[in-house]
Amino acid sequence: MAGGVAGGMLAEGTRQLRAGKRPKARDMLLTPANARRVADQLATMRGAAMKVGQILSMDTGDFLPRELADILARLRSDARYMPPGQLDQVMSEAYGDNWESQFYGFEHKPLAAASIGQVHRTLSPDGREIVLKVQYPGVAGSIDADVDNIASLLKISGLLPSEFDIAPLLDDAKAQLQDEADYNKEAEFLAAFGDLLAGDERFLVPEVLPELTCKTVLAMTYVNGQPIESIGALPQVERDAVMTALIELMFRELFELRMVQTDPNFANYQYDRSSGKIVLLDFGATRRFKASFVNGYRSLAKAAIAGNRKRLIAAAERVGYAMGDEDSEYRELVLELFLMALEPLQQDELYDFAASDMSRRMSERAEEVTAFRDFWQAPPTDAVYFHRKLGGMFLLATRLKARVNVHQLISKFL
Repeated sequence: MAGGVAGGMLAEGTRQLRAGKRPKARDMLLTPANARRVADQLATMRGAAMKVGQILSMDTGDFLPRELADILARLRSDARYMPPGQLDQVMSEAYGDNWESQFYGFEHKPLAAASIGQVHRTLSPDGREIVLKVQYPGVAGSIDADVDNIASLLKISGLLPSEFDIAPLLDDAKAQLQDEADYNKEAEFLAAFGDLLAGDERFLVPEVLPELTCKTVLAMTYVNGQPIESIGALPQVERDAVMTALIELMFRELFELRMVQTDPNFANYQYDRSSGKIVLLDFGATRRFKASFVNGYRSLAKAAIAGNRKRLIAAAERVGYAMGDEDSEYRELVLELFLMALEPLQQDELYDFAASDMSRRMSERAEEVTAFRDFWQAPPTDAVYFHRKLGGMFLLATRLKARVNVHQLISKFL
């Protein structure tokens, strides 16, 4: 990849010189062709490289060059299937050489592929429709090296501002990825969410098959549903009900369970029109949160609702945010961004996500942060993961043109 990018820079520099321009290194680096090279290579690396890209694209896009943000955004949905030989290798290690005889009608073409594994539909030995989530070989063993490599690429290429220290995020990403690569842990999370929502008629969660599950293959019942975005054509009241349920679940996860499914990928949610239930999929990115963070975030939300700037600053600092010096212009800017981000909580009324211009206003104000690079530091990792989920819910609610009284939902947890 480095060779390809270097060649692309050389070609672009030559083209600009012939046109009578003095090429800048940044302009030569960030060409569309080079952007494609980087995105394509990261997609084939799968695993850690894709996950770091997904995390950065979701949480720090306002501070990254637009070109890099676009490259990383592609990684949220771009994954490659493993070749048949690799699939056979993983399944043989999990179930023995005659693994195919244990299942009926195993579909070799996967239903979906993601950063760590791919999903196949089949029938279990007792005749139930199930899916097997099969991990790419070598992913778990290459996590640390892949994360270090992607960090080096971002640093050497100049695509990430040198002032922005992402080391704490990357260290945490390694630990989170090691957990995600253990499907026995995901099975525990899946079972926990199944128990939590067993009496809630709004949700449908697949059932784990522990006898067929191991570290590299997760077996669960097949649950039918359509992409969550497909409900965009349904009546307003139905769309509002779906988003109300999902946002309430997010608050339950944080404030009651202290255990949040932090991956906001739309593919993790489906809708079963026949039953009117929301299908929840993929619990690999579930994260346990410290009580101190949850309590700090509760204080943050209460201060935002009350409009108490002093308490908001204190709560943000307890959570781990760097708020800058007292009475500084930087502190006022960060405070304004906080209040904007928590806007949906503040009024006891329906918040119209489709009509909101919050993202545009935040993006405009966030550009001003670049003038205060001396104050930059990586946000607390718990906040990064929760805001990843929060941002995903905002994007989904906007896509569905939903209207939700978020204030009412969160108040019961405060």
